[in-house]
Amino acid sequence: MDKVELINKLINEGYIRSERVKKALLKVPREEFVPEHLKDYAYIDSPLEIGYGQTISAPHMVALMSELLDIKPGMKVLEIGTGSGYHAAVTAELVGKDGLVVSVERIPELAKKAEERLKKLGYDDVIVVVGDGSLGYKPLAPYDRIYVTAAAPKIPKSLIEQLKDGGKLLVPVGRYMQKLMLVEKKGDEIIVKDCGYVSFVPLIGEEGFR
Repeated sequence: MDKVELINKLINEGYIRSERVKKALLKVPREEFVPEHLKDYAYIDSPLEIGYGQTISAPHMVALMSELLDIKPGMKVLEIGTGSGYHAAVTAELVGKDGLVVSVERIPELAKKAEERLKKLGYDDVIVVVGDGSLGYKPLAPYDRIYVTAAAPKIPKSLIEQLKDGGKLLVPVGRYMQKLMLVEKKGDEIIVKDCGYVSFVPLIGEEGFR
């Protein structure tokens, strides 16, 4: 399957619903974010191993999360779990040159590779930080949008605190049966919506799994 076939499949299946998400996924070369020996599988709609027990998310999951978050140009977005950097690149396309993507990765080797890859591809508006993603990244808070690419035992308090009023947070919750939870902050009110079952590697950290 090539990129265009994959995008059409995701549109037909209802994962891609907007022109902006479609354009972002078409623009980002997923083959640059997968290991050399898996390049032929870059446009199969499946997660792929990237080493260190981590994966690059399936394209349909990146599309779904992007649509649910409704990321707009100029936004500041926090990503927890950089991995290969692919999802961050898609988000960078959505926020545009006036926006900012801050991505936290706990594995230094993955963070270094992702940062080099993103810079090489021209994504200078992505900041990669090594740290405990379950605690967010306070120095650049608050954020318009936050999303987590690993499953937490519960919705991390630190991430809700670092969300702007009117902001949205998307996080998979659970160890075995995981659910994708969309959290919206409206003043003192926190609205949580269940977006269905998903499968992610565990979020390791102080507010994640130990």
